[in-house]
Amino acid sequence: MSFLTRRPIASLFTLVVIAGGASLFHPAVRNYALNTLHVQDFFATPAAATAAPPAPQAMPVPVAKVEKRTLPVYLDYPARTEAIQSVSLQAKVTGFLKEQVAADGADVKAGDVLYRIDDRDAQTALDTAKAQLQRDTAQVEYTRSNLDRGQELSQKGFLAKDTYDQRSSALLQAQASIGISQAAVRAAELDIDRSTIRAPFAGRLGRSAASVGTLVSSGNTVLNTLVQLDPIYVTFNPSEKELAAIKTALAKGEVSADISLAGAEGTDAGKHYPGKLTFIDNRLDQSTGTVAARATIANAAFDLLPGQYVHLRLSVGSEPDVLMAPQVALGSSQLGKFVFVVGKDSKVEQRMVQIGRTDGDQIAILSGLTENDLIISGNLQKIWPGVPVAPLPPEKVAMK
Repeated sequence: MSFLTRRPIASLFTLVVIAGGASLFHPAVRNYALNTLHVQDFFATPAAATAAPPAPQAMPVPVAKVEKRTLPVYLDYPARTEAIQSVSLQAKVTGFLKEQVAADGADVKAGDVLYRIDDRDAQTALDTAKAQLQRDTAQVEYTRSNLDRGQELSQKGFLAKDTYDQRSSALLQAQASIGISQAAVRAAELDIDRSTIRAPFAGRLGRSAASVGTLVSSGNTVLNTLVQLDPIYVTFNPSEKELAAIKTALAKGEVSADISLAGAEGTDAGKHYPGKLTFIDNRLDQSTGTVAARATIANAAFDLLPGQYVHLRLSVGSEPDVLMAPQVALGSSQLGKFVFVVGKDSKVEQRMVQIGRTDGDQIAILSGLTENDLIISGNLQKIWPGVPVAPLPPEKVAMK
């Protein structure tokens, strides 16, 4: 017999001995011992053994109704920004860099002055060309008068035909010299104009590659780079299979795109930039099975820079009558994905489901639920199948 079996018998024996010994004393002493030790209570049946266990209390749980709605069809891609225009600013004339007007990294508008090069050499060349033009103009006037006199003498027979032809040729040569001098004047004026370097389009400057006082030469010295930031391209690479869906959407009209910073999609922390699909390349990359494509977006605040990684979502259509459930209600097991629903008699039921695409905090349920089901979306660690629950009204869930 074990210790646990022997212990109640030993206790009973002790009580009997004590009660029997008490009988040897005065009746009042014996009654006091029996009442104090409650020997009769030892043989009584415990109340807990006969009373029914209390019913478990219903767990209050937030619930969400399965929604049937039209689900947008998206294609998601990692993408990278790319400048529409980017140029290297080079000197077109030779001279010392006189002034840097726009600071490094400045945002400039089209036509803004960026650099000035010493134009004194170009000014000297202009003065020389203008003087040459004046000389050639005077030469033309003289040869024209000489030709007019020769014409009168030739008609009277006092001037040989050959001499008259020489005078006519001299006038034509003088007129050609004027054309050369005029071209020299225009070239000198261009050099003076090119001594002032202006922004060809609106954008942002980079870091200057030449300091003030540097001797720059025509076509060999890069002063800075200028990139256009608004609008800006976003390049991505859809697969051959996805290309068919994109072309189908393009046939129906404009295909919109939503761009957000990489890592911030699906949250309110990331800023979103609307755009549209503007280009698909004319051939596939055989090594990757993808095609180059790009969207164009506005970037008025210059938030995005060329070469930045972003997330691009392309809208290519919609799918009607899709059952949607909150993602937070989804659980996983070795058998697959499941959700808890409020079943018969307000007790928890577990439903195995097949899931589809996500849309915000909702996920598509392909099978396992009906439109009228109430999904339990909270207190999931405190419930299991068969447990009674008390669904909370949606307004109380929102207040929490």
